[in-house]
Amino acid sequence: MRVLIADKFEKSGIDGLKALGCDVLFEPELKDQALADAVTRTSAEVLIVRSTKVGAPAMAPPLKLIVRAGAGVNTIDVAAATTHGVIVANCPGKNSAAVAELAFGLMLALDRRIPDNVLDLRQGTWNKKEYSNARGLAGRTLGLLGAGNIACEMIRRAAGFAMDVVLWSRRYDGQDGPLSEDAMDDLGVRPAASQISVRLAPTPADVAARVNILSIHLALCADTRGLIDGAVLSRIAPGSFVINTARAECVDQDALRAAIRDRQLRVGLDVFANEPSLAMGDFTDPIVQEPGVYGTHHIGASTDQAQQAIAAETVRIVRTFRDTGKAPNAVNV
Repeated sequence: MRVLIADKFEKSGIDGLKALGCDVLFEPELKDQALADAVTRTSAEVLIVRSTKVGAPAMAPPLKLIVRAGAGVNTIDVAAATTHGVIVANCPGKNSAAVAELAFGLMLALDRRIPDNVLDLRQGTWNKKEYSNARGLAGRTLGLLGAGNIACEMIRRAAGFAMDVVLWSRRYDGQDGPLSEDAMDDLGVRPAASQISVRLAPTPADVAARVNILSIHLALCADTRGLIDGAVLSRIAPGSFVINTARAECVDQDALRAAIRDRQLRVGLDVFANEPSLAMGDFTDPIVQEPGVYGTHHIGASTDQAQQAIAAETVRIVRTFRDTGKAPNAVNV
């Protein structure tokens, strides 16, 4: 089976694919027409990508399987894949802890203004008076939009920080009140959720109205695109934090910039509307110029632990597909 890897990928995963007997071609900088040409040139049956966009032109025979070495599949034209008889599979949950860790890192950075501390020290300025002002995370209320694997990791970490949680997701849309023990079991968050208050809110706006920190963990789809808009952001208390490690498109960017100015929100972002398509490149997004905005380079899933787990899951998907013709985690079957 010929496998084309069109993105950076762990050596352990490449070795695992070769151990299966796959003919592995590693071309990590492919994109757009070059990607489509490479699929045709190599006669790849399996295509593995991370952040590389895959459109209909790349879905040429004999391609049978696209594996997204990560969770979201919004960078893949799933409808076109289905039309061309190509299975699309992903690796859900394997980077959840890494993303949750970064989300909490952004919260701590905002609360303690860690980047500003570092910058002043490097410039020779000692300002303990200024940077001694911080509220702390313990006792604050964390709002979560989404109830997937990452949100569940957030609940576990919130318990460690003694933070209560208010949760909304499409799964529990319209529900209001304490998260039931059955729901805790369903999400796999007991006993952590038993140590703190975890309540459901009926709408995203209701979550925003009840919390000090709003963290977004939604998959991007038609229902979630622009979901966090001005109506939601207007409900959050002035001076609150907003964290987005999901997808920039889930948030109305103009409304977020307005809320930063009008409501003095402090914001931690790992995702942006104008991200470069390659690992390095020029970056221009006006939101990072707003006061109180800290950003990282879409690195939420980029820990060694997460990438090793994703590589192992990718190998499992390819092995199962080779042996059975069926792909675990298929999103269009």
